[in-house]
Amino acid sequence: MKKNYASLLISVLLMGIIWFIFHRMMPSDYSKGDVPLSEFSTERALKHVEEISKKPHYVGSPNHPKVMNYLEKELQKLGLETQIQQSTILSKWNNLVETKNITARIKGSDSSKALLLLTHFDSAPHTKSPGASDDANGLAVILEGIRTFLHNKSTHKNDIIIVFSDAEELGLNGAYAFASEHPWAKEVGLVINLEARGTAGPSMMLAETNYGNANLIKGFAEANPKFPVSNSLMYSIYKMLPNDTDLTAFREKADIPGYNFAFIDDHFDYHTIQDNFENFTPECLEHQSTYLMPLLAHYSNADLNELKTDDDHVYFSSPIGFFHYPFSWNFPLLIIAFVLFLGVVTIGLGKHLLDFKEIIRGFAPLFLSIILVGLVTFFGWEMIQSLYPQYQDMLHKFTYNGHSYIAAFVLLSMAICFWIYAKFTKSKLMPSHFVAPLFLWFIINLLICIYLEGAAFFIIPAYFGVFILGFLVFKEKSNPFASLALSIPALMILVPFIQLFPIGLGLKMLAGSAVLVALTFALLLPVFGDYSKKANWGTFLFIISIGFFIKAHFQSDFEKGKGKPNSLVYVYDADNDKANWATYDKVLDNWTTNYLGENPSLDKNLNKFGLSSKYNSGYSYSAEAPRKNFAEPTFTFLRDTIVGNQRAITVKIEANKNANRIDVFASEKLKIHHLKANGIKNINQEGSFYKRKKSNVLNYYPINNKPLTLSFQIHKDDKLDMDVMISSFDLLENQQFSIPKRPDAFIPMPFVLTDAIIVKKKLRKSAPKKVEIIEKIETAIDTLIIQKDSLETN
Repeated sequence: MKKNYASLLISVLLMGIIWFIFHRMMPSDYSKGDVPLSEFSTERALKHVEEISKKPHYVGSPNHPKVMNYLEKELQKLGLETQIQQSTILSKWNNLVETKNITARIKGSDSSKALLLLTHFDSAPHTKSPGASDDANGLAVILEGIRTFLHNKSTHKNDIIIVFSDAEELGLNGAYAFASEHPWAKEVGLVINLEARGTAGPSMMLAETNYGNANLIKGFAEANPKFPVSNSLMYSIYKMLPNDTDLTAFREKADIPGYNFAFIDDHFDYHTIQDNFENFTPECLEHQSTYLMPLLAHYSNADLNELKTDDDHVYFSSPIGFFHYPFSWNFPLLIIAFVLFLGVVTIGLGKHLLDFKEIIRGFAPLFLSIILVGLVTFFGWEMIQSLYPQYQDMLHKFTYNGHSYIAAFVLLSMAICFWIYAKFTKSKLMPSHFVAPLFLWFIINLLICIYLEGAAFFIIPAYFGVFILGFLVFKEKSNPFASLALSIPALMILVPFIQLFPIGLGLKMLAGSAVLVALTFALLLPVFGDYSKKANWGTFLFIISIGFFIKAHFQSDFEKGKGKPNSLVYVYDADNDKANWATYDKVLDNWTTNYLGENPSLDKNLNKFGLSSKYNSGYSYSAEAPRKNFAEPTFTFLRDTIVGNQRAITVKIEANKNANRIDVFASEKLKIHHLKANGIKNINQEGSFYKRKKSNVLNYYPINNKPLTLSFQIHKDDKLDMDVMISSFDLLENQQFSIPKRPDAFIPMPFVLTDAIIVKKKLRKSAPKKVEIIEKIETAIDTLIIQKDSLETN
């Protein structure tokens, strides 16, 4: 076969392999039509998603109790007895919320410990997200999964507990309430938690435990789900980062391990009004069901007392199966592979098939490729962001045309690699130049074994690279088809990460993906190095990459279903009788400029005490606004006395208007002790000192405008000077304004408080004189008031 035709055939086979890798990551369709009641039906489950996500149902919204009632009835239809666990939790993020968890239990024949199925039923506030993916999806999977399980009268030893948790979006409050207060929590051995951080893509498994993961990984492999997508690199990174799913609460407060399952693609819809039934991907629900049903069958009969271990396993999924092995194998596998590598190189040098000088020269194209693709992609993405400044307002950091950018930069990186190796590496030099990539991969794996053990499965591509080198040395000729066959494990392991990095961590990771492209290209040098006219292939890939950049350009405009996030709030300073419009937007549009003007500035005092958000966003612009007649909050001091060197304060904060959120701020210099909010202390409070993030003291999400009562102590010489902000999510609906509806091409910005009316007022009071008898009387009054409030709540 002529070399140019061989190159074309190899490229077709390579594309087929890559297609197969992604095709096998999740179901390509979902169960439709007349599915027997004995089987899980995605179509039946979708009816739950559609019903639950009709309207936003965040804590405090009118639809929140409606969704709760719907879920109760659906569980009762299955013959289950439901209970509502009511609690008030001040989470580790200092968010105070009243929660109502929905619980049910299925008795087993001889339970070792209970298996808990977990998901949350509240949707994201602020942007009024319908929550189809996050997390009507999880609710639907569990409802249909339990229906199927009960219909089949599946035999099971372990009790099965179902928890639909509340207030997950506000700080995992419902999960913390169950894990720390519910008597059933002590009986739970394992949690299966269903989540979403987007509206598309494969669902990924992430184990979470305070101990080693070995028994969790063994159990997962034994359950044998059809489309496993997971690896221990994700697990290792996850342990380094702040964890924030409901499962975290069970691990932290009750030492219970578990599995998280979540899909993360189309991240731009996450926590927005676009997380609706129309944008939901049914195949994602189907994928999560392929996890739940085998795991439910396995763990409902497994001994859940045997899950804790000190051992960790390396694990990774592939289109042909799920693989795992102990961390203790990491260094032996590395050493064996390196010894094989040295042996093959030695034999190759002895047979004069490898040239030492050319081996050294092989590092030049390798490092040049890695450095150049990294720099071109990094600065290329920086340039794109400057050309399209509107991308700054997509806080997800993944644009609607993000997949086009991934394809464009991957193809551009491959083009650069072809051009560089066309200059440096002729066919006869390829075996010698292949030694450098293998040596670099061994250095990478050595660093992994020391610093990031969960990624040690990267040794597998290195092993097959040594096999390819051995084939070249012992056969004394190259065969690109054999090299491609031996490169399949490297492709299966590495190629998904090229896409996953920017999807999971934002398009800022494109440069990391580009470097991985160069490293993968180098591992496939026996395939690509044998191409005829490598420079022409580079030019061909460059042209295709330009096509994807053009495609991304034409996809850069916003439209209905792909809206530009924008924000607007009205801030009234009651102390100074001053009102401002404010926005988080970096790039104003024709909707926000109606209020901010064409050349806005920023009153920096507005950011003195910034409202918390996932991305620590502050206001970008502000403008003077007309003063409206909004009621101010009132502060009633129920106790204020000095005992020793401490000043003990109890104050009731009443909004006097519709309030969805009450935020309290104070200077970081003010040391607060013994804080309780509505009689509740922080769930992670240790000792008297109240830990907080910067100036934020507390975020309270009231239901039915219930007031906030704060009890705390400060030093007697410190000034009581706090800022209280009362927020309602009704700016666009409030009759005192005439704000038009957003055009279809715009959506409320997620992760920040937007479309809100904020009334700000200082909480100040001079220190009282030291009067012991008053302190005792006020203590008694304070106790009575707290008791009265508790009775009213009950």
